[in-house]
Amino acid sequence: MDHVNSIILGIIEGITEFLPISSTGHLIIAEQWLGHRSDMFNIVIQAGAILAVTIIYWRRLLDLVLGWRDPRNRTYAAKLIVAFLITAILGLVVKKLGFQLPETATPIAWALIIGGVWMMFAEWAAARRPPHKEITWLVAILVGIAQVVAGVFPGTSRSGATIFVAMLAGTGNRAAATEFAFLVGIPTMYAASAFELLKTFKDGGAANEDWTGLGIAFVVSTVVAFIAVKWLLSYIRSNRFTVFAIYRIILGVILLGMAASGMIA
Repeated sequence: MDHVNSIILGIIEGITEFLPISSTGHLIIAEQWLGHRSDMFNIVIQAGAILAVTIIYWRRLLDLVLGWRDPRNRTYAAKLIVAFLITAILGLVVKKLGFQLPETATPIAWALIIGGVWMMFAEWAAARRPPHKEITWLVAILVGIAQVVAGVFPGTSRSGATIFVAMLAGTGNRAAATEFAFLVGIPTMYAASAFELLKTFKDGGAANEDWTGLGIAFVVSTVVAFIAVKWLLSYIRSNRFTVFAIYRIILGVILLGMAASGMIA
């Protein structure tokens, strides 16, 4: 039964990590029924989702590395690096300050609702501008900051925060904003996972892990994330993110109701 739960959590992570609906929020709520999982488990299934996106974008990543002589590639790569460095530096500052919200249903629910409204506003605002594909330096800076904000507030969604900040800051094209958000998320999430993994090993938290369950969850997360992201990239070519915003708001209201009734903590 424990391995069945690992599969379920791997599916949840794979679907929600890069869709703008908050993987952290969904996993925290799911664990209230399926049992709390270790930090190592959450790191491993997140790594599976990152691997899926790395596989999807491997040609683009290779082009940025091998085509560095092209000024456009150099500039784009530099903006990715700037966004990553801003996230890394501000993320370390936040960790040093010890600022962290409680991972309970009510703040997650409000983050889902507020994020849903934010997404609708961003879509409305972006639709009123020419569909520029350019990633400006301002977009890179704001995306870096948005990743930190999403990390501090469970339920915000890293992908949602970064995509819609990019759209509001001038990249009105959904596909261009999504690509930049996903590409900058790759080094960010690998670094965060490596940091937490080293910390877990150092603290001795890996000694009693169910490595079979971890392996199952990792594979499931990778496969499901690959399918989910492929579908999302196809979907946004001709559709807005409105359906995800509505889903967030409905889920947030349901969670508030369940928290008020004592069904979840």
